[in-house]
Amino acid sequence: MSFEKRIYRSDAANCVLCGGARCESVCSVKLPAKILRGIWFDNSRSTAADLPEDNPCINCSASCEEACVRSGRVPIRELIMKLYTDIRSGLDVPAPSDYSRLKADFCGIELENPFLLSSSVVASTYDMCARAFEAGWAGAAFKTICSLDIHEASPRFSAIKGINGEIIGFKNIEQLSDHSVAENMEIFRKLKQNYPSKFILASIMGKDEAEWEELAGLCEQNGADAVELNFSCPNMAEGGLGSDIGQIPELVEQLTRAAKRGCSIPVLAKLTPNVASMIPAGEAAMRGGANGIAAINTIKSITGVNPHTYVAAPAVHGMSALGGYSGNAVKPIALRFVSELAGDNELKGMHISGMGGIETWKDALEFILLGCGSVQVTTAVMQYGYRIIDDLKSGLNYYLAEKGFGSVKEAVGLALDAISDTTDVLERDTVLFPVFDHDKCISCGRCLISCSDGGHSAIELDQYGKPKLIGSRCVGCHLCLIVCPERAIKKAKKRITRKNGIH
Repeated sequence: MSFEKRIYRSDAANCVLCGGARCESVCSVKLPAKILRGIWFDNSRSTAADLPEDNPCINCSASCEEACVRSGRVPIRELIMKLYTDIRSGLDVPAPSDYSRLKADFCGIELENPFLLSSSVVASTYDMCARAFEAGWAGAAFKTICSLDIHEASPRFSAIKGINGEIIGFKNIEQLSDHSVAENMEIFRKLKQNYPSKFILASIMGKDEAEWEELAGLCEQNGADAVELNFSCPNMAEGGLGSDIGQIPELVEQLTRAAKRGCSIPVLAKLTPNVASMIPAGEAAMRGGANGIAAINTIKSITGVNPHTYVAAPAVHGMSALGGYSGNAVKPIALRFVSELAGDNELKGMHISGMGGIETWKDALEFILLGCGSVQVTTAVMQYGYRIIDDLKSGLNYYLAEKGFGSVKEAVGLALDAISDTTDVLERDTVLFPVFDHDKCISCGRCLISCSDGGHSAIELDQYGKPKLIGSRCVGCHLCLIVCPERAIKKAKKRITRKNGIH
């Protein structure tokens, strides 16, 4: 079977993922919105497997496309047809109805699935958490509880966007919960009473050892299942808090030990990525008694500067500040940090709750394969809503079924052995050539430009504007494959040794 065969987000790029989608309201079988979300969140295989046996679009007039808020710009009928003809026809595994393989383990506590809301605005009230739990999230890391007097700036968000408007990178200058400790404890009690099977991870931040200890104890007494120590918020108005702590291993150990004195439930240290390595802080947290690590929090950033006012975004009365960067753009950095933590011999056995740019089930799977037993999400929820849990769960569950896994726990850490912190281990005696699919090629010449100006001048065009490889120059870097807008370039199946004349 081919695990790579799928329909890409760019095929549905004009869809805006409406709430209360008009396309669905006029569809007799209520398919469009679910299918468009499935494609958007890289879940075309599971979505195709769950389609009705008989294709309802064969004799359909595509009224859904007329009803679309971008009428005529989203090829809904064509996408559904492709799911049937290109994806569903090649599937070997039916859509699994059993989701028990998603059950995860969080420091000995069973989760119904590995997906949690991360500590932020998306998990800051009873009503929000309740709606998320009803939608299918396994639990939530509640917005950080503190005794500080929190007053937020306005505005406090900015973003870097893709060509169709989706958020690629997101900056916030938001701080902690603005509810009192007593109000937050009341929320915990109510959530645990009404959702006893859901996981409550209480994020806390104290001003001194006594307060870290006290807050940890209060959270346990009021229903929290575990505590997350916020050593990583980059936006604190007062010095000596948040990421200022996470950069000093001695403080991480000291305050972790204080929190452990206050409670008997599992404790995680949430570490900052604003360091060269998280390992010293991770090992310090372990010495302090932590049961696990949460990583990564947001990265200090500036997302842009207004060329007329000269103020960075978000501008607050003519001033701005460094803020926390998140979203899909930070995922490569997050994966690097969690892989280093998971691969550290001193931290073996520590639970890692991973986060940083997770939007799709495949993003989540990458964290799991690199050692995370649970994953947390915020920015994607802020952009698309709690509803993304449907595709997170169904996509991961379908992948596990295709691969023959009995549990998501079997996938934890499987990619670690193939990761090295140095390139010295890489084989360098063979070349994997690109292969051009001239049927898909539109003769745009992008591959030629990139290879000539950023590669090794190993491409020329034939009389029809189609690319040809100059094998003696090609080093197999695959820049051409990456830049091709039509995905008309693939990897060769066989490597060529340099001894056979490749320079």
